Amino acid sequence: MTDGPSSQGGGLSRRRLLASSAAAGGAVWLMRGLVRPDGAYAAPAPPPGFPAGIDLYRRAYENWAGEIRTDQLWTCAPRTPQEVLDVVNWAHGAGWTVRAQGQRHGWAPLTVADGTPAAARVVLLDTTAHLTAMSLERQAADGSATIRVQAGASLEALLAFAGAAGHGVTSAPAPGDLSVGGALAIGAHGTAVPALGENPPPGHGYGSLSNLVTELTAVVWDDHAGRYVLRTFGRAEPDCDALLTHLGRALVTEAVVRVGADHHLRCRSFVDIPATELFAAPGAPAGTRTLARFVDRAGRVEAIWFAFTDRPWLKVWTVAPTRPLASRAVDEPYNYPFSDSLPEPVARLAGDLISGAWASAPLFGQVQYLLTKVALTGDISDVLLSGPLVRDVLTGDVLTHLLAGGLRSDLWGASRNLLQYVRPTTLRETANGYAVLPRRADLQWVVSRFADFYRTLLAQYASRGEYPVNGQVEIRVTGLEDPSVCGVPGARPPLLSALRPRPDRPEADTAVWIDVLSLPTTPALHRFYRDIEQFLLALDADRATVRVEWSKGWAYTHTAAWSDPDVLTRAVPAGHRAGGGPGWDEAVAILHRLDPHGVLSNPFLDALLR
Repeated sequence: MTDGPSSQGGGLSRRRLLASSAAAGGAVWLMRGLVRPDGAYAAPAPPPGFPAGIDLYRRAYENWAGEIRTDQLWTCAPRTPQEVLDVVNWAHGAGWTVRAQGQRHGWAPLTVADGTPAAARVVLLDTTAHLTAMSLERQAADGSATIRVQAGASLEALLAFAGAAGHGVTSAPAPGDLSVGGALAIGAHGTAVPALGENPPPGHGYGSLSNLVTELTAVVWDDHAGRYVLRTFGRAEPDCDALLTHLGRALVTEAVVRVGADHHLRCRSFVDIPATELFAAPGAPAGTRTLARFVDRAGRVEAIWFAFTDRPWLKVWTVAPTRPLASRAVDEPYNYPFSDSLPEPVARLAGDLISGAWASAPLFGQVQYLLTKVALTGDISDVLLSGPLVRDVLTGDVLTHLLAGGLRSDLWGASRNLLQYVRPTTLRETANGYAVLPRRADLQWVVSRFADFYRTLLAQYASRGEYPVNGQVEIRVTGLEDPSVCGVPGARPPLLSALRPRPDRPEADTAVWIDVLSLPTTPALHRFYRDIEQFLLALDADRATVRVEWSKGWAYTHTAAWSDPDVLTRAVPAGHRAGGGPGWDEAVAILHRLDPHGVLSNPFLDALLR
């Protein structure tokens, strides 16, 4: 996508962006500033001495939800790892910094901070233009394989490449537009734990994608040479565990990733289970449809709970080598078009929210739930029984369009076609993010405690005329890092992964991921997020460890994310130091040693990783 100079400057307001996209038929946060070298326009003279032959241009940086936006910064598109190295060594000599960027599908200021001025001595290094090669390295007799992939390749491309060779992963993030380098930097994850009695085949694991790495190549300082060099780290080598999830404090050019024999999945959607039942307190009677019981039976679940509604959208994946008779076969990813591109009347309602009608949040939540229910099941009865405000949005034309796409409550296909279901066209919301690590037996305790607090807090805000959430709660469940799944003897878990096990609590084997999504400019949102964060951080420390999700929002004050000094300097490190063993301090020391001059850092990371 190439933007002209008008979108490179002040850009459209979010209100105009949404209105224009709604007119086109879908509520989409249009990304501004995405210019390739052939689309860039006249810029000031380049930085003196910049390596010749490397594409260099000016481009604004904007993240997924538009909360981080910079002036036009110098951006380059190296074609080879050697050109990456040339840029880094130039920056070291010139007193600049280098920030690797991928698809920008993140929230936290790990690349650059909001408002970074054009005069900043930083060059963005776009890995997605050329550094996208991949190759099948080895196929083992046990059905596993390794794939060498450069950092700029997308996860969609990687999983498609693996699938074409008969390989896949147990779980992956829902969006395909993530770069491999970016996903590894933050320990990206999907949703999966072993179902009761399930034993993973070789090459499959239940932790983050970083934990599947067997080898990686990174730019590091070499004291003997007096310059930065490319160095390959085997998974069992010292320092590799700090690079596996490095938060952007290093620059990885490629990785070798282990995958397993692919399996087909069945994904069933449920929209009829009350939140009070799904998130019931532990000890609910037999037959109660709790989240923990779905996890026990299938291992792979996700709950999406629209604001101010009482029935979440629950997805349940099971391994299914052959297609069940009731399932609809799919041969491509992204099989929920109703959530990827909102119908025009729904987009208009979202536009009303952004225009200031924030009290419409309960209506928007109800509309999103009913739209989902109709598209999945074909049941329009609740729409017909709803009030005129809902029927004004979910018109007959909208319902006809949803039903024409066919029902999608029961899908079957190759793993990647069921695991990837979020397109870049989906409504661009902001999100907080936390991993709560309990024993699996305490999974239901975690979700019930959170659900009770969230429901009560939302009602308290609404009673004051405040509606800080107009999106949804998303809950996923994963296992923790088990380095043995990478197949390298002596491997250690990624040191900064939110899924690194606590050495003193081997029984804590599960992570509950909790995200609350809302439109970025919603009033009182940061205050609400702070209340959620303080509640989670105060959970019973004897039953759960709480860590932040690196790519999302955290460290909230009443007015901003990533700003509470107590959370940044105490709570975040404490979550990784808990239990002893190698972790936070060792990782910080390694990352500083591999880049002692801070060429691969930024002020936010300097403050966080100190």
